[in-house]
Amino acid sequence: MIEMVGLSKSYNGKAAVKDLSLSVPAGEVFAFLGPNGAGKTTTIKMLVGLLRPSAGTIRICGLDLATDSQEARGKLAYVPDQPYLYEKLSGREFLHFVGGMFGIPRGEVEERIERLTQVFDLGSFLDHLSESYSHGMKQRLVFASALLHDPSVMVLDEPMVGLDPHSARVVLDLFRREAARGTTIFMSTHSLPVAEKTADRIGILKDGELVALGSMAELKARTGQEGDLEEIFLALTGEDAG
Repeated sequence: MIEMVGLSKSYNGKAAVKDLSLSVPAGEVFAFLGPNGAGKTTTIKMLVGLLRPSAGTIRICGLDLATDSQEARGKLAYVPDQPYLYEKLSGREFLHFVGGMFGIPRGEVEERIERLTQVFDLGSFLDHLSESYSHGMKQRLVFASALLHDPSVMVLDEPMVGLDPHSARVVLDLFRREAARGTTIFMSTHSLPVAEKTADRIGILKDGELVALGSMAELKARTGQEGDLEEIFLALTGEDAG
């Protein structure tokens, strides 16, 4: 699970995230929404340990990210909006590299690669250098690498970017399967239909503050809106999703 308590981040005296407290339990798919500049990316970078908070605490599966950093990060998987690979490695070599970082025995890594190759349909390009991959291929490989160590928490920043409809369906089905296994899914997205269709709960950030939190039914009750998530989002922020 994820716990954020009193989380804040300022740059040159300007607050990007303000006193954010949020808990996402095991087995939940959580969508984190907000207009551009709301503080979503800053929050995610703090959540995965790429930025240090100005104040507040982050716990991953009960482990303090500041004081138990290595163990907490070992339970995390992070898929950024732009996939970064070593272009002179093949996809298979990259997955072995990731497995080595997590201390997974080589034989077991190969077994997991074969399973993930089937899930993400990597077979046609897995042994080619990643410099030849399209964006969608890279994104599928990054998803496979994120799952390689069986994380307890997955943090995803715009996970559907660059995926064709088939790959997008595979990823959405994956979210539900992983959540059913007890994995926490924390997803930042501009795609309101994806959030509405996939998430158990939705949090909406505006100007660094959490202005709404709940299921679709709860958000409809709060705003008096009976339409889709776009109407709710506009009612709460006065802006589109970017």
